[in-house]
Formats: sequence, structure tokens, C-alpha cells
Amino acid sequence: MHKYQQLISDCFWEYNFTSEDLDQIITSGDPRKNQFIFGKILANSTYLLKDLKIFPLEKLASLVDSYTVPKFNYDFLYRRKNIVEFHFFEKDLTLEELKWTI
Repeated sequence: MHKYQQLISDCFWEYNFTSEDLDQIITSGDPRKNQFIFGKILANSTYLLKDLKIFPLEKLASLVDSYTVPKFNYDFLYRRKNIVEFHFFEKDLTLEELKWTI
């Protein structure tokens, strides 16, 4: 079975990436390539939190911190980034509709 079949289908359908290609990019020290992979996952993944676990936590923290939410699709991408920050790094959840009420 293809290691990243669903991820490739969701996020990289327009490319000819293989699981090996993704592994190679993720383990590389190239921040631009990693930021590209992160951005595609953030924008397109059906299983966002599961798929982001392909990155080591330290690298994921760096990718999240350096990611600038673009103006295009801002609300959607801001929400997803904030969910990632909250889930992985216990940062404040700024989305009122997702906060617990007492």
C-alpha cells in the first residue's frame, strides 16, 4: 500500500510525487521545500492533524511559526493554522466558535 496515498491524492494531485519523494523532502534540510509541503497540507489535507505528523515536532513548530497566512483564502487558512497551533503546541485558540463554553 502506498505510504502517503491519501495525502498525495488530497494535496499533490497535480504533481507526480511518490512516497519516497515526500520522505526525501521532509528529511531534507531545505526549508523552502518543507514550507511548500506544509502549505499544501495546510490548505488541502482531509486529515490535517494526522498528515502534519509526517514532520518531526521541532520542524513542524518552525514551519508553523514561519508560515504567513496569505490574503487569498485567509479565513480558511487562518482557522486551520490556529487549530494546528492549538493541537500541537497548546497555543491560544482564537476561534471563538471552537472554544469550550462553561
